[in-house]
Amino acid sequence: MPGSRLLVVTAVAAERDAVLAGLAGKPPEPGPRHEPPQPVGSVESVVAGVGPAAAAAATADALARARAEGRPFHLVLCAGIAGGFAERAPLGSVVVASRIVAADLGAGTAEGFVDVTELGFGTVAHEPPADLAAEVAGAAGALLAPVLTVSTVTGTAGRAADLAARHPGAGAEAMEGFGVAEAAVRAGVPVLEVRAVSNTVGPRDRAAWRIPEALRALSHACAAAARPLFAAARAGGGRRAPRHDRPAPGAPS
Repeated sequence: MPGSRLLVVTAVAAERDAVLAGLAGKPPEPGPRHEPPQPVGSVESVVAGVGPAAAAAATADALARARAEGRPFHLVLCAGIAGGFAERAPLGSVVVASRIVAADLGAGTAEGFVDVTELGFGTVAHEPPADLAAEVAGAAGALLAPVLTVSTVTGTAGRAADLAARHPGAGAEAMEGFGVAEAAVRAGVPVLEVRAVSNTVGPRDRAAWRIPEALRALSHACAAAARPLFAAARAGGGRRAPRHDRPAPGAPS
């Protein structure tokens, strides 16, 4: 598809730089060598800021502007570093989201947390195109697992255990994915989320963070997955648009 366009959304500039270097086939050393891909069109990036609200606003703005200019995006890639659930995603590993989940969107009750879907007010999960997510994970040597979006980064063992119990199999937590996905879903554009693990979900210990290593891993993952990402953009995003995990109230099932 001539003119296919990929939108990369990150929270901060360092993540953007890592992703774009990888997609250009020029990730930092040390690491495996990658053959530069043949782009199918243009790649544009947005540094959205931290958190789901900023991510949703920036993504929606970029998608709307591009559509109004007659240059719509065909795929959105949300990427960056994240906290990993240690049993599944150790430091330096990469996670590709099988589901993008708003993990703290809901209400606290005496019986525990209730998400907004259970409350009847919408959805808390979006699913990227399954075949594309699996292909990208395979190319990048990444874990394919749910990625949680939170507005407050986990800093205690108790909250980490609660999240793991409520979201079995989750690979990572970050702060932008659900916002990006919500904007993409509303625009009818497929979305993927790719995260490299810089720290463990649990007690906050900045001395143990490995941000440079995670950025390097992110860049190499994007380099390894550049071909399927560009191919998906050429195909209009990987065969189908992202979908709600469960229909919103009043929506047809």
